[in-house]
Amino acid sequence: MKKYLNTLFVTTQGAYLNKEGESVVVKIEQEIRLRLPVHTLDGIVCFGAVSMSPFLMNHCAENNVAVSFLTEYGKFLARIQGPVSGNVLLRREQYRRADDAGAAANIARSFIASKLANSRTVLLRALRDHPAKTDDVVIGDAENRLSQYIQRLKKPQAAESLRGIEGEAAASYFSAFPQLITADDNAFAFTGRNRRPPLDPVNALLSFTYTLLVHDCRSALEGVGLDPCVGFLHTDRPGRPSLALDMMEEFRSCLADRLVLSLINRKQVKAADFRDAGSGAIVMTDSARKELLTSWQKRKQEEITHPWLGEKVAVGLLPHIQSQLLARHLRGDLDAYPPFIWK
Repeated sequence: MKKYLNTLFVTTQGAYLNKEGESVVVKIEQEIRLRLPVHTLDGIVCFGAVSMSPFLMNHCAENNVAVSFLTEYGKFLARIQGPVSGNVLLRREQYRRADDAGAAANIARSFIASKLANSRTVLLRALRDHPAKTDDVVIGDAENRLSQYIQRLKKPQAAESLRGIEGEAAASYFSAFPQLITADDNAFAFTGRNRRPPLDPVNALLSFTYTLLVHDCRSALEGVGLDPCVGFLHTDRPGRPSLALDMMEEFRSCLADRLVLSLINRKQVKAADFRDAGSGAIVMTDSARKELLTSWQKRKQEEITHPWLGEKVAVGLLPHIQSQLLARHLRGDLDAYPPFIWK
């Protein structure tokens, strides 16, 4: 159980929340573990087998404390909100910003700046952790280009210009990606990013992990009342969670890419874990998928210091915290959206 940004995150399985006076009480095996006044909360997020008394639900609704229920693995299930809901106002502001080219570009610039900074950090960490197994010239050149793109982002840009910078930066980053793979196995040779379908084991791993990441971002956005389908960087398209895709850009390299590299370099996945599904498409076997899912869940349980909050947070809560920060920016509580910069 952790409280961030006036939101209580309850992840302990079997926890029961009830109302005592004007407080939320969290019990585990009949023992009180936490007591918080309702007026200090903006929301409660329950993961997995966490239950709540109807009296507390009603009290939260009356005090405009949103309650969200997700599965243990982060899939959004439901959100309880009182009759006087700020949710409508929040979404209307989201839509207004998305339709305002300048406002949308400013938020999109934050997402891209975070992506580029985190990608640069991944390259620098590879040089630090594996100096004998990496080509410092190739990685150094890519890192230098990313630094130049980051400098360009300091000036306001139109949306199309921002997408151009993001595309060029991604190409630079992936040009050095083969140097980050230290496992001596030709099956994991990487010649570039491809998808729909992935044509090699590395791209199969990346695509699957990105799917998990966008799923988590979508659930987090829905949990705070934002529309995951209306973004600022990715354009609207029927059925596409554009805002979730925007937010996942912050976490691609530092969470998804590093997990894939770890699985390969530590030989947790092998060539035998992949098969040709026809037409050149490469898919993972059930055992490889299980290994990746297990590692993903373990990674989400690790703690890091959030750069803006300055507090220890579980990795799995990062999309939820960033969603809260984005919602606060849209409501006018924050002058700008503080993106996640990995350190």
